[in-house]
Amino acid sequence: MNKITPDALYTEQQALLAAMGHLLKPFAKLGLAKGVPIQAIEELVRHAYVDAAKQACQGDNPERLTSRISTMTGLTRREVGRIQQTPTPELPVTRSAATDLLTYWTSQTGYVDKAKKPIPIPRQGPAPSFEALAATVTKDVHARSLLAEMIRLNLVTHRKTTDTIELLEDIFVPNNDWSQMVGFLGVNVGDHLEAAVTNVLGDGHQHFEQALFADELSAESLTQAKTLISAQWRHLITTLGPELQALMDADKAANRPQDQAVRIGLYALSQAMPSPETSADLSK
Repeated sequence: MNKITPDALYTEQQALLAAMGHLLKPFAKLGLAKGVPIQAIEELVRHAYVDAAKQACQGDNPERLTSRISTMTGLTRREVGRIQQTPTPELPVTRSAATDLLTYWTSQTGYVDKAKKPIPIPRQGPAPSFEALAATVTKDVHARSLLAEMIRLNLVTHRKTTDTIELLEDIFVPNNDWSQMVGFLGVNVGDHLEAAVTNVLGDGHQHFEQALFADELSAESLTQAKTLISAQWRHLITTLGPELQALMDADKAANRPQDQAVRIGLYALSQAMPSPETSADLSK
């Protein structure tokens, strides 16, 4: 059996702390922008550590659970007890009739053009129409109410002269609903990070988690690259979306337990390359 020496463990911890420091910078930027004090973040970290330790201790003697969590996290027994009795903030809801409708709209062949871009659709009538879309995704919200909410969120516009509904953006973001935007950040980045962490703690093959990196691009080339990325996303959602729906329909028809979920994403970050001086500093 291979044993990890103290030196090797220290090296692993230092590498992990460096990676976590990189991950925390964007969250610190967001927290500062919204006036969230560091004490609130520290409290969330304590909760996260206690929850993770509790999950790792499943099946252990319940009477010794607090002591085990205290030993694993470095928190006192009293602090562990306090945290277990204090609720953490709930993540804002991200899934709604509006987001389900948009997903369906951008993933069905009858609602996109040859370039895979969502087409304007009649407000009423048989498919493809907004009324038909609304009836497909929900039976609880009337199409008129759903349309009014999507207009409020700046997701669609109603062209009254033609009585058609049109998406305002290819990539929809509910920019009039801050809580939902933050909710998307939590679930999307959270699931991505969960997949990466599970792979690191396992053999690296538990979840698909890959990235493509390119540098030495000009500003002009970067503009073209963004167009290519948007095209790839449209292709992904219009091809994979219907296939996933077909799998769900097949599961339902076969009465198989439908208790599994998958989240698939594509992200792109563009920024200036580090200067030679900065790169030299990072290499020290």
